[in-house]
Amino acid sequence: MEETIYVYCKNNNRRQAFKPGISLLNIYKEMEVRLPYPLACAKVNNVNQSLSYLCYKPKDVEFIGINEPSGMRAYVRSLCFVLSKATHDLFPGGKLYIEHALSKGYYCEFEIGRELTAEDVVRLKQQMQEIIAAGRPFITCEDRTPKVIELLRENGMNDKAILLETIQEAYSKYNVLDDYIDYYHGALLPDTRWIHLFDIEKYNGGLLLRIPNRSNPTELDPYINQEKMLAVFRELRQFQKAIDMNNVGELNQRILAGDISTVVQVAETLQERQIGRIADEISRRCAQGVQFVLISGPSSSGKTTFCKRLQIQLIANTLRPIGISLDDYYVNRKDTPRDENGEYDYESFYALDLKQLDEDLCKILAGEKVALPSYNFQKGERTYKGNIAQLGPKSVLVIEGIHAMNPALAPNIPPEATYKIYVSALTSISLDDHNWISTTDNRLIRRIVRDYQFRGYSAKNTIARWPSVRRGEDKWIFPYQENADAMFNSAMLYELAALRKIAEPVLKEVTQMDIEYSETHRLLQFLRYFAYIDAEELPNTSLLREFVGGSSFKY
Repeated sequence: MEETIYVYCKNNNRRQAFKPGISLLNIYKEMEVRLPYPLACAKVNNVNQSLSYLCYKPKDVEFIGINEPSGMRAYVRSLCFVLSKATHDLFPGGKLYIEHALSKGYYCEFEIGRELTAEDVVRLKQQMQEIIAAGRPFITCEDRTPKVIELLRENGMNDKAILLETIQEAYSKYNVLDDYIDYYHGALLPDTRWIHLFDIEKYNGGLLLRIPNRSNPTELDPYINQEKMLAVFRELRQFQKAIDMNNVGELNQRILAGDISTVVQVAETLQERQIGRIADEISRRCAQGVQFVLISGPSSSGKTTFCKRLQIQLIANTLRPIGISLDDYYVNRKDTPRDENGEYDYESFYALDLKQLDEDLCKILAGEKVALPSYNFQKGERTYKGNIAQLGPKSVLVIEGIHAMNPALAPNIPPEATYKIYVSALTSISLDDHNWISTTDNRLIRRIVRDYQFRGYSAKNTIARWPSVRRGEDKWIFPYQENADAMFNSAMLYELAALRKIAEPVLKEVTQMDIEYSETHRLLQFLRYFAYIDAEELPNTSLLREFVGGSSFKY
């Protein structure tokens, strides 16, 4: 009797027999699965895989479209592979750096012996279109790590070779497109023809790679201007180049050599210098009438510790900061608005008691004494504990919260009386020249660690909640970030190496039967690229202490 395996497809709740060794793509075709968006990859037993993956044993399979985060990641990786090959074809010996997400696309820089021109961009796009039209397969190979390292070095990819050397695994994968070798972290599309939409354009001395909109993949994601954010990224990238630490492989080398203390101290000093510069600017603005400092940023961006460190700098500048957390103005839990799933929507702007907040701020601006609330998160109620705010000589009100930069927050406060700061973890170090680190992943790992240690939430709980958090950020926070007077980058060069030791056992509590396992597995695979740093290396005032514990600040 011919051997068969059974595959259960979650998309259509069907179970079907196949010959062992069948690819996911052929399973998709034979089971006649229909997705509302273009197919990109699949989950096999809750682990993301390329559609070229071969099934030899019974499996649960769920096919993923480009509208899902894992599907879009597979699409963007494949598109970057095509851009990398096109660069190799047109500029032999040139270097492409895919640096970070920006302006609803991905910002790239080139080293080709001269400045990139508009004509170069036209040629690159034409070359990419030719590669895509040719329908070349994306091939994944695996070999002994020393052999892969040698192969990468022969092809001028020392950044990837160092990364594989420092993670010290016996076998490693690499990717091939025609005669071009590269290395990508995660699933790829089956072949180049699956890339149906993209654009590239000259942007601030580099190139912006534009991608489809996830909710409407027939259109490109709409461009948004983020020049202030680009300036923050560039400042840190210049610093990294100066200390020869552009990629994770170079960071790992320093850790394994026992030289990480210097890296930590330099990174912390750089961050403190940035806070000091912002405090000096606030002091100057206060002399011109500024009375309110508004600090905003997405979840786990480090707003709270930044706020505390900023207040210390302001005191050193002879100002008298008065801190207010918008979290204390949450409405009582029973009055919290609900999202489309009927769950409490804590990210909503209207989860705040806007009327009470506006009244209090107007009274403070008028010089009155105001009783400040405190929010009891266990009971879901606002209480008063005798905290009083009153502006006096050289006083400045420091307001921190995810909605602090929303123009509708305090409509009766004159704009000229405010100074706005946007805080985010803008991860500038990359895995290698073609594999960036998502700032969203950085924040998610921070939140998983913090929620587990200080809020009693499992990794499963935090990951399940994360899509709702992200929707709230897209709606209520990100549209206002370029309105900031200053941007502060809370990400540390070394932080994922420090978070790894705490995050791994927390993530491993999620089981393969949990819906959240695919995201958990992806994060664990990502964290394995980092050598370990003990939390003892961190100063007690480090912003990262907000997440790992041991801070000298009280939260």
